[in-house]
Amino acid sequence: MPHSLGARIRAARRRTFVGRAAEREIFGTMLAGASPAAVLWIHGPGGIGKTALLRQLAEDARDTARTVTLIDLRESDPTPEAFREAPATGVLLIDTFERGAGLESWLRDEFLPNIAPDAVVVIAGRSGPSPDWRADPGWGELLQVLGLRNLGPEDAETFLHALDVPPSARAELLAYAGGHPLALSLGARSAREGAVTERGHDVIRTLLGELVGAVPSDAHQRALEICAHAFDTTEELLRAVLGRDAGARRLFDWLREQPYIEAGPHGLFPHDIVRDALDDDLRWRDPSGYAEMHRGIRRYLLSRTDATRGDGLLDRMRDLTFLHRHGGVMSDYITFQRRHDIRIEPYRDDVGDVVVALTERAEGPESARIAGFWLDRQPSAVSVFRRPGEPKPYAFMVWLRLTEPNSDEIAADPVVAAAWQHARSTGPLRAGEHIAVARFIVDPEAYQRPSATGDLVQSRILAEWLRADRLAWSYLVVADAPAWQGQMDYLDQHAVGRQSEVGGRRYQLFGHDWRAVPFDTWLDRHVGVELLQRTPPAPSSDLAVLSREEFNLAVREVLRAWRRPARIAANPLSRSRLAAADGDDRVANLRTTIGDAAAVLAGDPRTVAWHSALTTEYFHGVPSQEAAAERLGLPLSTYRRHLSRAVEELTDLLWHQELHGYSTADDLA
Repeated sequence: MPHSLGARIRAARRRTFVGRAAEREIFGTMLAGASPAAVLWIHGPGGIGKTALLRQLAEDARDTARTVTLIDLRESDPTPEAFREAPATGVLLIDTFERGAGLESWLRDEFLPNIAPDAVVVIAGRSGPSPDWRADPGWGELLQVLGLRNLGPEDAETFLHALDVPPSARAELLAYAGGHPLALSLGARSAREGAVTERGHDVIRTLLGELVGAVPSDAHQRALEICAHAFDTTEELLRAVLGRDAGARRLFDWLREQPYIEAGPHGLFPHDIVRDALDDDLRWRDPSGYAEMHRGIRRYLLSRTDATRGDGLLDRMRDLTFLHRHGGVMSDYITFQRRHDIRIEPYRDDVGDVVVALTERAEGPESARIAGFWLDRQPSAVSVFRRPGEPKPYAFMVWLRLTEPNSDEIAADPVVAAAWQHARSTGPLRAGEHIAVARFIVDPEAYQRPSATGDLVQSRILAEWLRADRLAWSYLVVADAPAWQGQMDYLDQHAVGRQSEVGGRRYQLFGHDWRAVPFDTWLDRHVGVELLQRTPPAPSSDLAVLSREEFNLAVREVLRAWRRPARIAANPLSRSRLAAADGDDRVANLRTTIGDAAAVLAGDPRTVAWHSALTTEYFHGVPSQEAAAERLGLPLSTYRRHLSRAVEELTDLLWHQELHGYSTADDLA
């Protein structure tokens, strides 16, 4: 019998550990010195059994009398200091390395070369090593990479047998879990107690009641569902979605106590298999409630953007993007990795050479020259990406804000020239408007491929779209257009013009007119796809973009046609932002918007007389201006002056709303 509790725990782990024979064999050859590899890198999705395998490898190493050191980055800060006490000999096991991806270069170039030649290192994380390991001939034979997958059918069956799951329950549990170790472990207790039903289609939902335990109330159930749908869950989020009287603190504390809920730096989140089960169950069981919850979480995230800056803003954008993961598109382009180590910093002159070198490495010398041009021309547009412990940035992006065509910029950069050519061909920018170009997105290690850096870049671009003031067009520069076409279609980004050539490479511009499809309208396009798996909508560009002169004329025409819906429907304002409200009746929406703006005039003593002239002339249907002046008891000349000022002020209010999406009495003052 084992002589300590720890020994009993290890014995139980050995008894229930099955499979992974190939991985253990490779590790065994490394321990015996029969393999040239010194580092074994194991990667796979969450819950796939990486930690269980590392524990077994530790036992295998102890059986050979080797000293074993385990560093779990869930429990240690992902900094070089976490490795300071690690011995230079024996076996070093590093778990949860996705939290320490920023240490990768330091680990490869500084730490590992200084350990003993007979030491064995195993790294486990969700992602594999960066391409730099393969590019370095020194690591060619020293690094062995293994992708961990689900247990095979025989091993999964053996695993359930080791967990004492009755044979009668194994088939349905295996059908539900598909060999996923965490799912099998979570379901084993329920299966042993006979909780699995005979309906294979509903196994996941039936298991949920057992996997999460007894849920005390409907409020607790809703809190669980919010936690499954949101990237991270805080007490504040629960309070915002459930209401102030729901007992958010009590619900948050209960969530934190559950064994399938983990705590991260920004809140709580469930194990992946539990998250998916909860989310799928609610979407299947209560589609309208699911959509309501989705919108509640989204409203909360958007409400926090105005007061959030820096990394916090990017976290909010990541959280917002995470809500889009069910549309069948975004999950192909975003990794949804939890970021613990990458920092985005403003550009400084002392890293200019590094930025240019990164560009040349990824895109060639001509692009490097253009990058240098923009570093001098618009340094505030440049952001660099840096990992802890590394003095130099490893990636950067350039988000240009351009208010008018400039001959020097057009001559220096054919991509910007193409953006201006397109913007001018769609109509001149209105006063105060600008275009934006994501001119460079450069990470040589994962150039324009899904990655943690790419996730941050997309969060940054989403933030720019959300918070932009008077943005007319935005443009994305894509090197491999076919590879990104699916996401461009999903995001309503349209290929514009011919591809631009820089240094023999071709780049495609994708653009979006934010005057035609404003952010709120754009964000709502895919709710049906994301939540209910409906057919994606066609790309939208249905709002008219009017110059100020065209807008003024259209407002006057609507007022003159106030009681003639057919004429209003033919007016370009019926296709403007003013008519894009809830509901499909654009004429009614437009009339409501104009009526609300007119009411602003009535709320100010300085303009109340103008409001009376306006409503009498257009809304009340008087036969003539003379009759309107007589009704108000005004001389005709005074009435006409009031009416003229009223139309001018009303048009100003509506123009402000067309540009910014709102109109207030303060604007009038």
